[in-house]
Amino acid sequence: MTDILMPALSPTMEEGGLAKWLVKPGDMVTSGMLIAEIETDKATMEVEAVDEGVVEALLVQAGAQGVKVNTPIARLKSEGPAAAPVPTADAPPKIAPVAEAPAPPRASAAPSRALGERIAASPLARRIAEQSSIDLSGLKGTGPNGRIVKADVEAAMGKLPASAGRHSAEQNGSRALTVPPPSSAPKSLEQLGIEPGSYDLVPLDMMRKTIARRMTDSFRDIPHFPLTIDLEIDKLLKARGEINARFADQGVKISVNDIIIKACALSLMRVPESNASYSPEGIALHHHADVAVAVAIDGGLITPIIRHAETKGLATISSEMADLAQRARDRKLKPYEYQGGTFSLSNLGMMGIKSFASILNEPQGMIMSVGAGEKRPVVRNDALAIATVMTVTLTCDHRVVDGAIGSAYLKAFKGFIEDPMAMLL
Repeated sequence: MTDILMPALSPTMEEGGLAKWLVKPGDMVTSGMLIAEIETDKATMEVEAVDEGVVEALLVQAGAQGVKVNTPIARLKSEGPAAAPVPTADAPPKIAPVAEAPAPPRASAAPSRALGERIAASPLARRIAEQSSIDLSGLKGTGPNGRIVKADVEAAMGKLPASAGRHSAEQNGSRALTVPPPSSAPKSLEQLGIEPGSYDLVPLDMMRKTIARRMTDSFRDIPHFPLTIDLEIDKLLKARGEINARFADQGVKISVNDIIIKACALSLMRVPESNASYSPEGIALHHHADVAVAVAIDGGLITPIIRHAETKGLATISSEMADLAQRARDRKLKPYEYQGGTFSLSNLGMMGIKSFASILNEPQGMIMSVGAGEKRPVVRNDALAIATVMTVTLTCDHRVVDGAIGSAYLKAFKGFIEDPMAMLL
């Protein structure tokens, strides 16, 4: 018998919803077969079987919410040779996902494998190994039935500290990671003086819980500061109009936001010190500008990423952004399409917001907040004039981007925005 566990479909996933079963008791499951649809905080994703077996029981009903990672959701019985478990979870079984650092793998030699033998590894472990050029055939798996999981790959990369998992404890025959209790429990509304029954309570879904946790952690733990400048965008608006008029018959329709994305990417390349992330091992200077763009969806916010944006033309950026935004609203994005990124952009100009400052989105070192373009008086040659002005605020992680680097970035960005032809050089 093998338990199918609630998979961890992203490194930060702690719980999910079982949206739909694609199999029923008695069905034969084969490798690569779709068995369920799982709701994460950002998207609904299909889960594939890894090995073969017969579905004996579905332990969690379709529609269930808040199912913890590594919770058994179904049970397989093997047909012929023993079936390996199906989970795509990237932590050892029955480890409570209250901490993102998995228990370290046991130190042992990798087993010898016959030529062409399939390597049992979770999808996330395979992806990390591929991105890091790690040969899975040389690793010893510590997951269910010897499956290679995320912890094994990270250990091979030297990422896991020696103290990882030191605080694990044996509870009810399973290992559970313990986390110190919070210094003070959050107060209820009644404790804060709100009269009971005077409001309607909307339960937090997974997206809202994740946003609340990540933004609280970011605002509390990252030393950040804002830099604000005004930009004249009349030349940008003129160039946009000319591009759209000239290429309308080709279906091209460039937005101001598309041009801003391109200018952000080119500025990151112009000032490479600004295209950076903080890590305990050092400051990572990124090779490409992967611009994450905030998109409002029902119940929250998501930041799909235009990768290698510095290499793409405006038409390509426009097309990719429209596709990502639509699939974000449909909850159809894949994790790699919204996780990571080297820079974030949030534009509330279309909402009439004049200026604002955003909270940093780890691991990015900066996020730009863009306000509305509006007619304002400006001084030119000691005389008043009228120009279309847009205010932007750059929030910086001071561990990575100090005032001098942030200012250099904004100088480059201002040059591209106020003279769009410079983006062609």
